[in-house]
Amino acid sequence: SLTGETSLKLQPVVHPEDILKARKVVRRVYMDEKIENYILDIVFATRQPEGSLARLKPLISYGASPRASINLMIAAKAMAFMKRRAYVIPEDVRQICPDVLRHRIGLSYEAEAENVSQEDIIKTILNSIEVP
Repeated sequence: SLTGETSLKLQPVVHPEDILKARKVVRRVYMDEKIENYILDIVFATRQPEGSLARLKPLISYGASPRASINLMIAAKAMAFMKRRAYVIPEDVRQICPDVLRHRIGLSYEAEAENVSQEDIIKTILNSIEVP
């Protein structure tokens, strides 16, 4: 309103207990060892791009930390949970990867000069790492 008064009445969408229960269920979502290794390969490629990814080396000033691997695993499990699956598939990892890694990759001056973004680097890595 123009007077600055609002009469919004907020209704909770979910209760804290439900969130805690969902977190426990998400942790029980199955992740095959091949998916875990896939995640490790992706995160490691941000730190030490080798082989076909060597062209990324001058574009990255720092890559994702080991904690990024853990958070990517949890996020992939949450993605599977939201899709009503009790197991993670590679597409879950690929879908959530940009959101988890975007702020964990530092761009070099060269990348900024070439207008290369973190999303570009993540997309290149995802398109190069072998999917299990």
